[in-house]
Amino acid sequence: MNILDFLRTAPGVTPVVGSGGKSSLLAHLARTLPGTAVLATTTRVLPFDGMPCLGDASPDEVARALQRHRAVCVGAPAERDKLAEPSCGVAALASAADYVLVEADGSKRLPLKAHAPWEPVVPEGARPTVLMMGASGFGRAVAEAVHRPNTFCGLVGGSPLDEATPELVARAVVAEGLAGTVLVNQVDPGDGAAMAVAERFAAALREAGFSGRVGAGSVRADHVREL
Repeated sequence: MNILDFLRTAPGVTPVVGSGGKSSLLAHLARTLPGTAVLATTTRVLPFDGMPCLGDASPDEVARALQRHRAVCVGAPAERDKLAEPSCGVAALASAADYVLVEADGSKRLPLKAHAPWEPVVPEGARPTVLMMGASGFGRAVAEAVHRPNTFCGLVGGSPLDEATPELVARAVVAEGLAGTVLVNQVDPGDGAAMAVAERFAAALREAGFSGRVGAGSVRADHVREL
């Protein structure tokens, strides 16, 4: 199935957290959802490529811009040419667009991550959170693949030198309890070995008590298999 069919994103504010391709997923959703969309953040992000960026716009300014563009990016200027949360707040943008898609944490471009106590920053009234991760992190040392490896080890035990197995990552996801849907990215169609690892991860999530939806696939290929 495609990503829209898997995520079933409803109108309103949808936060995406984790690692392994959040920005790509958010941009893809903004371009393909059936309605107007705003891309925003509660942390710090670079402007989204190919997307009109309004800067620190008000909801009224966003609504006017969406009469010309189906999707826009909104954020207050931040350091190193990044964007921060708009001064009006992310939740206020829901009055201007059908969908508000929010990058709610950072990952230092690593495929896996654990969350510090102050993150993710999920807007009030948001839809259930989507947790994303990169399949390329499975099988590597925790210290190499995980943003905040010491936090990760605090959740599951062990050392940053341990392997980030699918089972260990699943234990961390359940311990954090942050997501209603989990998407494993970087699994290309036809890559049986990567899909088998994702299936191990999904099975471990279920065994640990996760009751949400789990999928594996590729944002780039717009293909997801529900596990």
